[in-house]
Amino acid sequence: MPGAVVRAAPERAAAMAPGAAAALALLLLAAAAARPAAAWDLWALRCSFSADCECGFGPDLRGLECDLALNLVGQPLVRQQVMKGVREFLENRNPVKPLVMSFHGSTGTGKTFVTSMLVRYLFQGGLQNPYVHQFSPIVHFPHAERIEQYKESLKRWIQGNLTNCGRSAFLFEEMDKMHPGLIDVIIPFLGPSWVVYGSNYRKAIFIFISNAGGEQINEMTLDLWRAHKDREEISLQDLEPAISKAVFENPQSGFWKSGIINNHLIDFVVPFLPLKRHHVKQCVISELVQQGLEVRPGVVQEVADSIPYFPEEEKIFSSTGCKTVASRISFFF
Repeated sequence: MPGAVVRAAPERAAAMAPGAAAALALLLLAAAAARPAAAWDLWALRCSFSADCECGFGPDLRGLECDLALNLVGQPLVRQQVMKGVREFLENRNPVKPLVMSFHGSTGTGKTFVTSMLVRYLFQGGLQNPYVHQFSPIVHFPHAERIEQYKESLKRWIQGNLTNCGRSAFLFEEMDKMHPGLIDVIIPFLGPSWVVYGSNYRKAIFIFISNAGGEQINEMTLDLWRAHKDREEISLQDLEPAISKAVFENPQSGFWKSGIINNHLIDFVVPFLPLKRHHVKQCVISELVQQGLEVRPGVVQEVADSIPYFPEEEKIFSSTGCKTVASRISFFF
């Protein structure tokens, strides 16, 4: 399957020299994209143009909502935005454009966790579903001098897989490390149109994941905390201007001067707030349960205390979110 090829590429590339790994990733993208694009059999045609073809798509919105409420720590705005976006998109049997979401926040705040959960409740097999495609700029697009090759390969990859299945998901990790200008090659697949390059793509899902904007989100959240505003009261309007400036006007960002932004193709910008100490404790408890270990209050406290917090004076928010919780637990058993 084409999707499996993309996921296998990072594992192979990691054992090779950087030049060989980049060449292999590029070759895999180009070769795999050519197969579905040329496979104009009856099934592919039906999948491209019929609203009935779901290609392993089995959404469970109740399960998603419940899991987000129980297991996503300290992110009420994320729960609200994600459920709103997915529900509105799925309620429309004939959407005018794909669902495009952009996740922003500092490390350890739950961006990858939510992406994985979202895919798990939408596609059978979650991230292992052949119609879910992941891209990493470090693995798939490492060299700036090859940007034109990457553009052609990425376009063919998305075109080919949308031909194979119009109900596909494309996940772009670490957008803050993406070469500026590269991502604009997918603009034709994000807007309101019936078909592009012979493929109906309006039921596809695109998710961009980035640490960019995390520092600004943290600063705004700290200011609001100092103004005695609870995180449940924080709105997207409080954060969106700062995110836009940090992400979309930064020459180092993959979205710098991007037509995706200028053409308003992102439906939902989703900010992930920094986590407080009691959120970290919740993560520790969850991880202990997951590892089958005894939940001892002393251990929970020690793990939480071992994590750095900011600002230096108040020590309110975790500098690494919950990212290092799992690795730290082993020191206390």
